[in-house]
Amino acid sequence: MTDTMERVICRTPAEGRDGVTNIPAWKFEAVRGAILDAVSQAGPEGQPFKGLSGEVKSRLPADTLAKLGSVGWHTTTVKLEMEVAGDIARLDGVSPQRIVLASA
Repeated sequence: MTDTMERVICRTPAEGRDGVTNIPAWKFEAVRGAILDAVSQAGPEGQPFKGLSGEVKSRLPADTLAKLGSVGWHTTTVKLEMEVAGDIARLDGVSPQRIVLASA
């Protein structure tokens, strides 16, 4: 793999934070798919953010995990971009944080 591979810009929904992170597209797509699967299986009560990295890890093949790097870091980075993109949302007024599929 080289640095010339396709990359995805990951943003954050946090107010006052304008930094972006670029990650390889294959990593983004692998983690995004695992997040969508975990969140959709959690149903309307939402997927707890605290357990999301473990859910992602359990859904990715060993060879992908071996090349991914930090599952926790990638899960958080991709989750934040998915929030900005409107794919997922945090349940309002719920603590600790729980994530659901965004309503269409």
